[in-house]
Amino acid sequence: MNNSRLVYSTDSGRIQADKKTNEARPKTDGIVRIKRITKGKKGKGVSSIEGLDMNQDALKQLCSELKKQCGCGGAVKDHNIEIQGDIREKLKIILESKGMKVKLAGG
Repeated sequence: MNNSRLVYSTDSGRIQADKKTNEARPKTDGIVRIKRITKGKKGKGVSSIEGLDMNQDALKQLCSELKKQCGCGGAVKDHNIEIQGDIREKLKIILESKGMKVKLAGG
């Protein structure tokens, strides 16, 4: 059989997953801001937590903890945590108990 096509090659370089580990965190001023976002969410309200100076793993762990305490869903997107629902006051209390300086921003 003369079926000799290339199946695997090491000439292409590094795998895409390596870029995520060196991803730079955005600069913050030390204040965590909680915004209410409805744009692009089909009218559903989402509380977005911005300004957290943490790496990706710490953000995921904090997101998981907030979801459990609030009893709702959420996700980490672009170094921000999005929690479903307009529960900014509850999130503010939880984050302040962790020693963070928190401000409510947006509508």
